[in-house]
Amino acid sequence: MLTRHAVRAPTIPLWLVWAVALIMVFSGLSGFAILDNNEGLYAEIAREMRAAGDWHQWVIPHLNGLPYMEKPPLLYWLTALAFSLFGESEWSARLVPAFSALFCVGLLLWFGKAQNRPLAGRLAALMFVSGLGMLAMSHVLMFDMLLTALLTAALMCAYRFDSEQNSTYLRWAYAWLALALLAKGLVALALFGLVIGSFTLLRSMAIRSFVPMSQWFDLRAFAVFFIIVLPWHIAASLTEPIFAWFYFMNEHVLRFLGQREPHDYYAGPWWYYLPRMVIYLFPWSFLLPCLLFKKVPLLQQQGPLQMFLGLAWLMPLAFFSFSSAKANYYLVAVMPLLTFHLATAIEARGFFNRMGRALPGVLIAALAGGLAVVLIMRGVNFQPNDATDHFYGALSTSQFVLMAFCATAGLAMVAALTAWRLPKIGILAYLLLPILSMTLLMMSLQAMDATTSMRATAHYLRTEQSDLRIYLYRDFEQQSSLAFYLQQPLPVVDMRSNDLYWGDKLRPQNSINIDSRQFAERLASQKIALVVNDRHIDEFSASDLFAAFKGSKRMGKNTLFFN
Repeated sequence: MLTRHAVRAPTIPLWLVWAVALIMVFSGLSGFAILDNNEGLYAEIAREMRAAGDWHQWVIPHLNGLPYMEKPPLLYWLTALAFSLFGESEWSARLVPAFSALFCVGLLLWFGKAQNRPLAGRLAALMFVSGLGMLAMSHVLMFDMLLTALLTAALMCAYRFDSEQNSTYLRWAYAWLALALLAKGLVALALFGLVIGSFTLLRSMAIRSFVPMSQWFDLRAFAVFFIIVLPWHIAASLTEPIFAWFYFMNEHVLRFLGQREPHDYYAGPWWYYLPRMVIYLFPWSFLLPCLLFKKVPLLQQQGPLQMFLGLAWLMPLAFFSFSSAKANYYLVAVMPLLTFHLATAIEARGFFNRMGRALPGVLIAALAGGLAVVLIMRGVNFQPNDATDHFYGALSTSQFVLMAFCATAGLAMVAALTAWRLPKIGILAYLLLPILSMTLLMMSLQAMDATTSMRATAHYLRTEQSDLRIYLYRDFEQQSSLAFYLQQPLPVVDMRSNDLYWGDKLRPQNSINIDSRQFAERLASQKIALVVNDRHIDEFSASDLFAAFKGSKRMGKNTLFFN
């Protein structure tokens, strides 16, 4: 006989979880160009590492021909391997974050089964892989998805060690932690220590019996950790004498304190991440109140698990919130165990009654519909726009946004109705919204290609101006994908690049940073194309160099000048 709880629970077959995960992760992986700034930087580092033929660059990565020691090398190593196996392309550059996201899905399924909560594990995997923030981060070459996968594996293994007292899990935890440290540095160690330390302390208080911290000090586990971590750190210190101070102090301690040189990161108030969490977990963020109003009786038997899950995302969130350096993409690190925590709360509620299942969709529809009404009241409509403001096809930016809000409102109501009428589908109906989010995200990135990437510029220079020597003016980060697409480091005139700042200091006699006098001499003997970003166009126009150029071509956010 089926219980009321069983009737309400949606059917979540394992094949559905993996089908959704594969679609969400691999759809559009090559649908847009390598983005300037961070993605262009990391893709170019991996490309140069592979092309160098010098083992030193696998120890000390190079960016645009100069040493770059801001981050550890695991992401570059894996991306360079992907380039070696599949060639240099947009999709191969993004394989590491894509497979990291799939690894998180596998971890959630494994952890759910191990905790005798397989349905919660499957629901968590679906929520994680379809959240808006994860959709974005699994499609961009950055460190954070790789860090998330490895740190999540370390924390899950640590919890299994604590609950089962099987030392094999502790060694696995330290192995994953070591790899996480090689993925993004000491932040992995800090987050792991905060979660496990606070969990051990609070559990001691909860059971009124001391849980010794010494259980985490296992010689074999430490040996595994140091065997993985030490070789690169020692090799880097021997290869570059300044490495130890630069990497440990400047890039970790001083960055956290907001005193890193150069200051090229964002700051914000302590609540900076709270509204962003709603966006990152959308549409599932509308279920977050379940964490505040849980049914206690079912959870009393799961006390340590609920305590661990709460700390596993609250402690990293607190760490990032009180750090002086803030970035939206840091949030992805809290998402796997947050979704598992949320899934257990939803499971405890019997996956909601009719009203509870429909309410999130109604709220999303009301919010999106309200924003659409605001745009319409401001005069936006669906009529063809003959002006130059074309964002996607014949739609202007405002019209595209209006279309997105209307589509979201309509689809949210369809999902709400489905969740209300069909309990076996239930809240899984809200998977319709991530499909729309993915479509809109890909459309937006394709529409912004000219302003977010230098792919079109690189194609023009290769096919139409192949005899010219390419130089950048002052900026590198905003044009970083150009070096990747042209497959060569690019000299920068009067360089003001934060990411090349320390490399230039370490190698003062280099061929990358060209001053105005040197460049003026080259203008007399070379056929040159100088790429000037919009942010520097006024300075360049007022400089003495401007008069030496006879032609120009506007491309996206840059102007190409020809002598």
